[in-house]
Amino acid sequence: MGTLYYGASRLALKIDDVALAHLRVVATAKLRRNESFAITWTDPDEPEGARESLWIHRDADLMFVLDGRAPRLDNSLLASMSAAAYVARGIELEARRVTP
Repeated sequence: MGTLYYGASRLALKIDDVALAHLRVVATAKLRRNESFAITWTDPDEPEGARESLWIHRDADLMFVLDGRAPRLDNSLLASMSAAAYVARGIELEARRVTP
């Protein structure tokens, strides 16, 4: 499990390394084009249906930390995440919020 850190407050989300590696590539590509997008996640430890979202934009502080070796990228997963980034719900993941 890797960690996505967001914003000056350093909100931390634990995300599977495979999903996080793909998210890093998609986010980098979109932000290079100055395109904003949403990331929405569900926490398996929370009541069913509970969702949280982040708005990712060019001025957002992001840090991606993979715990293990970078996984091999899957082109179909990259395409799926890229397409999801263009819709209102954004990229949907399973993540756990880490409390400092």
